[in-house]
Amino acid sequence: MTINTFDQLLSALLNNSTRTFIDKANLTSQTANSYASYWRQTGTPGQGAIPGAAATCNNATTGGINFAQQTAPATSYLAWQTMQVSTANNAVEIHDRLAHMGGLSGIVATAQTVSLDLDALLATDNIASRIGDANYSDVSWWLEWYTATGSTAVTATVNVTYNDGSSGNLTAVSLAASRPAGHMVALNSLIPAADSGKFIRDVNTVTLSATTGTAGNFGVTATRQRTILARNYIANKAEVYEVTELGAPEIYNGSCLFPLVLTTNATAGTIRGQGKIAHG
Repeated sequence: MTINTFDQLLSALLNNSTRTFIDKANLTSQTANSYASYWRQTGTPGQGAIPGAAATCNNATTGGINFAQQTAPATSYLAWQTMQVSTANNAVEIHDRLAHMGGLSGIVATAQTVSLDLDALLATDNIASRIGDANYSDVSWWLEWYTATGSTAVTATVNVTYNDGSSGNLTAVSLAASRPAGHMVALNSLIPAADSGKFIRDVNTVTLSATTGTAGNFGVTATRQRTILARNYIANKAEVYEVTELGAPEIYNGSCLFPLVLTTNATAGTIRGQGKIAHG
């Protein structure tokens, strides 16, 4: 049955839960006040692969935090989490990696096809439940770097389809020189004023204004934030988050949970923690 009371949650936490672990290697060469993905960092969970064509991610995808899948009406909730970071004050977020694609090049200055369409993927890997609100308002969209692009600063124009079926370009974003592996650029905030109130359901193309000088490898990723572990971290001091602080987010079958960090300086650092996903 669905967990409806605190007593049921406590029972599930003690007697019917999946213990999870995060232990990711140091991520350097980042940019202060930007997002960094640990998808490709070694450690636990294992190193995720660089994606090719657009594809969904699920609980069995290497790089995601594995947990016991449930049979309806049983559900799962993130109920307890610890976190230790080596760089003070970095905020750790745990996201469900819904879908991704890679293989975009820093030396191509024409439109590069993305075709990452969540609307067409709703029947795959429980995406229809995992996206949250049906209007895609809970989905976060990113440019994500897998290997560094070149030293020439460029702008990127991203063409999208919105939840109402209309299409358009997001506000062009400036990409400073040498975007490193692990770097992420949030796309949701680039929806122009003329399209205010709309939400992205599909990224169609990415166009760079010029070549960066090095091909590298980057792509587009769709995620849904499940919780944020944000305190004024002291380097290497473990923090404990109870269920009320986490918000008891439901963890749907098929979820591909992974960490990312909002950095305070150029080193995202190591991150370590353990948690429990309660089932009931």
